[in-house]
Amino acid sequence: MKLIVGLGNIGKEYDGTRHNVGFMVLDELAKREGISFNKVKNEATLADFMFKGEKIILAKPLTYMNGSGRSVRPLMDFYKIPVEDVIVIHDDMDLPVGHLRLRQKGSAGGHNGIKSLISHLGTQEFKRMKIGIDHPQRMSVVNWVLSRFTKEQQNQLERGINEALAALDNWIDTDNFMGTMNKYNHK
Repeated sequence: MKLIVGLGNIGKEYDGTRHNVGFMVLDELAKREGISFNKVKNEATLADFMFKGEKIILAKPLTYMNGSGRSVRPLMDFYKIPVEDVIVIHDDMDLPVGHLRLRQKGSAGGHNGIKSLISHLGTQEFKRMKIGIDHPQRMSVVNWVLSRFTKEQQNQLERGINEALAALDNWIDTDNFMGTMNKYNHK
């Protein structure tokens, strides 16, 4: 069993914002699999599907970004999913829009959602899929992450989401995260 967590903020006012790219990836994956987020457990909305006999759970925490760990830890405990079978998808301001970077572990790097996860999981050693949202040029970080992508950035974002889905497919299919990193961390 694998747990794929997309980070974001709940509410219509946050739909399509830079901070919600984790939710966007999971929404696209659910659409592709023909499933919907129709269950709520441990402060997360959930969807699931089977792949080669393995259950894959998609989770979007309902805690807002800064409280993500409060939802993820109880989900891991309930489903008895070890940290090795968890991946967290989130935005990264240090990457150009739509660029992908996979990591097996690391610090929060100033990301409050990741800080919450590290605190609640008690480790920095969990898989991450970072999707670039670019760095703010003339606005505060808070305003930037809560802003929407420009029309020009939409194509880059769509390519990034498609690449994220391909990387997730690769990891789920091979169960080899290092191999997936080597394949998709090329840019």
